[in-house]
Amino acid sequence: MELSNKNEYIETFYNLIKEEKCSEYSGELKVGVDLGTANIVISVVDECGKAVAGASFGASVVKDGLVVDYIGAVEIVKKLKKKVEDILGVELTHGATAVPPGTIGGNAKAIANVLESADIEVTNVIDEPTAAATALGIKDGAVVDVGGGTTGISILKNGEVIYTADEPTGGTHMTLVLAGNYKLSFEEAEKVKKDKNKEKDNFIIIKPVIEKMAAIVKRHIQGYDVEKIYIVGGACSFTEFEKVFIKEIGIETIKPKRPLLVTPLGIALNCAK
Repeated sequence: MELSNKNEYIETFYNLIKEEKCSEYSGELKVGVDLGTANIVISVVDECGKAVAGASFGASVVKDGLVVDYIGAVEIVKKLKKKVEDILGVELTHGATAVPPGTIGGNAKAIANVLESADIEVTNVIDEPTAAATALGIKDGAVVDVGGGTTGISILKNGEVIYTADEPTGGTHMTLVLAGNYKLSFEEAEKVKKDKNKEKDNFIIIKPVIEKMAAIVKRHIQGYDVEKIYIVGGACSFTEFEKVFIKEIGIETIKPKRPLLVTPLGIALNCAK
């Protein structure tokens, strides 16, 4: 599958966030709020799916779909909502959100409650890999969302999700390995992980974590006719990440540009009226 158009789409959204501006749009706006383990992102698209505006903030108020700092999460969403509203010049009243696959009951409700407390009426709650599949226009294959604490998987056949799973192991585990190796605090190791100048050395250290993620995916897709794997999420941003999956699983693995922003766009696209 050729992702060049989708990469341009994602890059456009990235630039809107970076430059704090909006694009022209038509019809009703659709809003997505991604409460990630490492980042909270608000995305806005129009009724045609065109990226219109967005905002992002690094935070640790949610862990693997569990809200660990409710007040903090609400305050961040309120601030991001106000920022995007100021950029657009309109009020955002409705939105969708997402949770890791298998999140049920009170945990999923707590995520929705964060939006409601920030004056955003929740119109849809979708699982994260399925949201990513929407943004990439994927009809067949496996979508893997590598989050801060978990690796989520959705398998699609003819546009329908036929299987989902989510298991521990994500960006947090990479940081813990780096912290142990370099004798650093978690916070210091997180900064080192994001240092592009140290990526080559860091990758050698965290490669076993990625191999474990690949093993998780390989186990879950057994018995399904999966010809391609698409990986998204901030934790897969390492340049060589997908090559580990290809070696370990033996299936073509594709990583779009700006993988952190794929799921937020997909959440907005799944915002019901």
